[in-house]
Amino acid sequence: MKTIRFSPERVSIIARNTLLEAVRQKLFSFLVLISLGMILSSTFFRDFNFGSGELKFITDFGFGAITFFGSILAIVATAQLFFSEIENRTALTILAKPVFRSEFIFGKFFGVFLVLLFFCAIMAVSLAGVLYWREGELTREIPDAFADGRLVAYGDIFIFVFLQWLKFGILAAITMVIASFSNTNLYSVVMSFFILIICHLQYLARDAWEALGVLPVKLAVGLLGLIFPNFQLFNLGDQIALGERLPGELALRVALYGLVYILVFNAVAIYSFRKREI
Repeated sequence: MKTIRFSPERVSIIARNTLLEAVRQKLFSFLVLISLGMILSSTFFRDFNFGSGELKFITDFGFGAITFFGSILAIVATAQLFFSEIENRTALTILAKPVFRSEFIFGKFFGVFLVLLFFCAIMAVSLAGVLYWREGELTREIPDAFADGRLVAYGDIFIFVFLQWLKFGILAAITMVIASFSNTNLYSVVMSFFILIICHLQYLARDAWEALGVLPVKLAVGLLGLIFPNFQLFNLGDQIALGERLPGELALRVALYGLVYILVFNAVAIYSFRKREI
C-alpha cells in the first residue's frame, strides 16, 4: 500500500489558489489604493515648508500607512480566506482528497503571506519613489542642506518594510490559530485585533509589573511575553529617516524573531485544526 506523505506541491497549489482568490477580493485592491493615496498625499504638506525635515515626515507617514493597512489586510484576509473554504464546504472537498490538514493550513498561510509580500513590495517601491523625487526637488531648492549628498537611506526603507512583512506574517499566523477553532469569521477578526493591541502594548505591561519585584508576577509576565510577540521590536522607522542607518545585526535578530513566531503559530494552528470537526 502506497504511503501518502507531506507534499510541498500540494501546499503550493493551495497557496496559489489562495493568492488568486485574495487578489480577486476587493479588500486587497481597496487597501492598496488607500495606502498609495496616503503615501502620495504626504507630498502636499510641502506647502508648510518643512525643509529637509519634510523627508522624515513623508517617511514616517508612509511607514504608518504601511503598518496600519498591512495589519488590517493580514487579519481580515486570513480570516476571510479561511472561512470561505469552511462556509462553502470546499474544505471538505479538499480534505477528502489525499491532502493533510497541515498542508491545508500551510497552503492558506503561504497564500496570504504572498499577498502581504505583494502589498509590502508595492508600498515600499511607491514610498521610495516619492522620497527620491521629493529629495531631488529639495536638493535643488536648499542645496546647503544636502551638501553631503542624499539624506535618506533607501536600502533601509526596504529592510524596514521587509520586517513589517514578517510582522504581518505573525499576525496572519495568529489569525489562523484563532480561525482553526473559531466558528465565525467575525470572532476571529475581533480576537485577532485584540491580540494585535496586546502585542503592541505588552512591553509596557511587562516593564510595569517587573518593576514590582514579585517573583510569581515576574514569572507570569515573562510567560505572557513569550506567548505574545513584542511588536515594538519591529518599530525601527525612527532610526531610518534622514540617513540614520539601521544596524544589520539588529535587523537580522528581529527577522529571526519574526520567523520563529511564524513557525510556532502555524504549528499551533495545525494542531488545533486537526482536532476540529468540519
